[in-house]
Amino acid sequence: MIGTALCDALLARGDTVAGLTRDPQGARGTNPSVAWHAWEPTLERPPAEAFDGVDGVVNLLGEKIDQRWTDDAKRRIMESRRTGTRNLVAAIAGLQRKPGVLVNQSAIGFYGDRGEAIVDESAEPGAGFDAEVVREWEAAAREVEASGVRLAVVRTGHVLDPSDGFLAALLPPIKLGVGGPLAGGRQYVSWIHIDDEVGILLWALDDEKVSGIVNATAPSPVTNRELSQALGRALHRPAVMPVPGLVLDLKFGKEFGAVLRGGQRVMPRRALDLGYEFRYTDIDQALKSLL
Repeated sequence: MIGTALCDALLARGDTVAGLTRDPQGARGTNPSVAWHAWEPTLERPPAEAFDGVDGVVNLLGEKIDQRWTDDAKRRIMESRRTGTRNLVAAIAGLQRKPGVLVNQSAIGFYGDRGEAIVDESAEPGAGFDAEVVREWEAAAREVEASGVRLAVVRTGHVLDPSDGFLAALLPPIKLGVGGPLAGGRQYVSWIHIDDEVGILLWALDDEKVSGIVNATAPSPVTNRELSQALGRALHRPAVMPVPGLVLDLKFGKEFGAVLRGGQRVMPRRALDLGYEFRYTDIDQALKSLL
């Protein structure tokens, strides 16, 4: 979802884009304007020719996290990020002409469940598997700094895009009039519009003052109940039927179900301090633009 939107934005502004993928043939069918290169992230370094003439790299790889956390799934989730990023960084380190910047995707799962507490980039990591994955992911990315490459780590929140991801999963029941807040609805949802997610990635690529950790979340997080109500307003449908936590446990298992019952109230302090201007700061405004 994010990679497709980012490629479109890069191409629209006149950049040349090279892509790394397990399935170059399938990727060419989706976007033939990108020069695709084959790469198995956990098994090998990406090919050096993929970096010819490349000025900046964005790393978005990672096994989807919204699934039942079996032992095998947890291994794939961790190693796709940790080993895949290490292999990418090793390839960059071996280049004679290195890119100027690596923008590495990360996630607000770093903070764990923080209840109503407001957190920013200075907060310590939380507990749980999701926080552990992010710590390992970011540690692997930091190794690129030894090669003199600027690193920006973008801790992304819940990206709003009706075609995929978090929002797409919420839409069908609300359209049917049977949707509502999850597991009580008091947990905070730190959201970001897909346009601002892409905007922050482009900004991190282009602006040399952007380095270190940057939260990619709108500066107005909402509770799950408030999000459900906003979706109801946008779709002109009721959104008052609660989804019990037990339903989440049955679908995703207790470990990931517990993550969905929790949340983070995240502020993008460094993005604001460094001058990024959000296009969408109000949840109603954001949903109106998407639905």
